[in-house]
Amino acid sequence: MRLATFTSIWAQKSPVTDAAVLLPLYGWPDDPGLVFTERRADLRRHAGEISFPGGRKDDADADLRETALREAHEEIALDPSKVDLGEALPATGTFVTGYRIHPFVGHIPHPGELDLKPNPAEVETVLTFSLDVLRNAYEMRRLIRRGVPIHTPTYEVEGQMIWGATARILGDFLERV
Repeated sequence: MRLATFTSIWAQKSPVTDAAVLLPLYGWPDDPGLVFTERRADLRRHAGEISFPGGRKDDADADLRETALREAHEEIALDPSKVDLGEALPATGTFVTGYRIHPFVGHIPHPGELDLKPNPAEVETVLTFSLDVLRNAYEMRRLIRRGVPIHTPTYEVEGQMIWGATARILGDFLERV
């Protein structure tokens, strides 16, 4: 089976679900960093992965910006009034789960000034990494995902591996700043 055929079949069987993530940016421009979550290891989807706070759009959400803010509040208790929403980045897709993720950059106070708490139902821990550390952590790697080898951008920081859609979004963001 040719790749184009496989991609076409996959696209027909996998409906796209819109989701949004927030890239909580703090310390801009002097000492910038981003907030991430480590998802719980027992979740059905994206278990144990490092990601930006976010999730699927709910019917009650006015738009995807609201989705990103709502999800960040639900996942890490980030008060939406403390977020100055900025640029929307290009959407990126997930290959296995069929999500189209819409990323939004949001300027926030330093995490030490906020009362960020992981939602124990979804998030194992809240992580913060400086942009300098993230830039230096970039590496293309060959990973095995569900038995399939993939060549993907990664960022390994403090024993945490950022890969997949989160790494693609992060790479796009780092190219822009």
